[in-house]
Amino acid sequence: MTIILDTIIQGSLLGGLFALYALGLSLIFGVMRIVNIAHGDFIVVIAYVGLVLMQTLGLHPLISIPLVIVMAAALGWILQAVLFDFVPNIDPLPSMLVAFGLQIIIQNTLLLGFGADPKKLSAGPIEVMSIELLPDIFVGVLPLIIFATAIILILILQAIIYRTGFGRQIRAVSDNEENARMIGIDTPKIFRKAFALVLVTIAISGLLMAVKGNFTPASGPTLLLFAFEAVIIGGMGSLWGTLVGGIVIGIAHVAGAQIDAGFQTLAGHAVFLLILVFYPSGLFAKQED
Repeated sequence: MTIILDTIIQGSLLGGLFALYALGLSLIFGVMRIVNIAHGDFIVVIAYVGLVLMQTLGLHPLISIPLVIVMAAALGWILQAVLFDFVPNIDPLPSMLVAFGLQIIIQNTLLLGFGADPKKLSAGPIEVMSIELLPDIFVGVLPLIIFATAIILILILQAIIYRTGFGRQIRAVSDNEENARMIGIDTPKIFRKAFALVLVTIAISGLLMAVKGNFTPASGPTLLLFAFEAVIIGGMGSLWGTLVGGIVIGIAHVAGAQIDAGFQTLAGHAVFLLILVFYPSGLFAKQED
């Protein structure tokens, strides 16, 4: 019984990290209909930015989060303004091809600049600190911070989307871009702000990922897959569903590792396919009117 409970707890905490990966992916597709297959590579870019800041300025990875957030938001605005603004979004294929090109450029640039050896950001004692949650069940402080961050970020995003004028404009553009333009909404500006917001979520997830484990220039596709599975399981457009999807995948990973270390990732994919069979639209997909 203790093993089962420990698996659920540890898997849920791991799911918080997967949810952080997935939040930006859910936003960028839900608002701009951009199939950003370079999403995982953006997360890796942020990890390397954190590495450079740590090596050159001596900044602690967690302390550098505000600075990296500002840099990432500026990058998101620029990418949308100089690149994706000129990509037709009637069909997802053009944006997918552009993102594929970005993916290749990012991976090869990082490989050229940093090599193929795995890197990791050191956060000091917090990485190994733990607390006894229940008798014989210990949880790491860092995973707890990551899970709490995921919840806080979802609350902030929910507030932005449903309680601000910018959020109303996002929803209007998401529902019908042409109608939104007709009522006076500056859609290019909304897209740029939304992409900046997406990069903010990526900045947070990238730094926490880099502290939690190793990364290489080729880590992006794997992170994209975890994010994609969490989004699909939760249901497109549901941020809380994304958290649930991440938790499901996380529990599957930890349970798979209990069976065999090589079965860890495969277990997550198997659960994803199984849920897809019974809930093709996800567990919390928004119902169409």
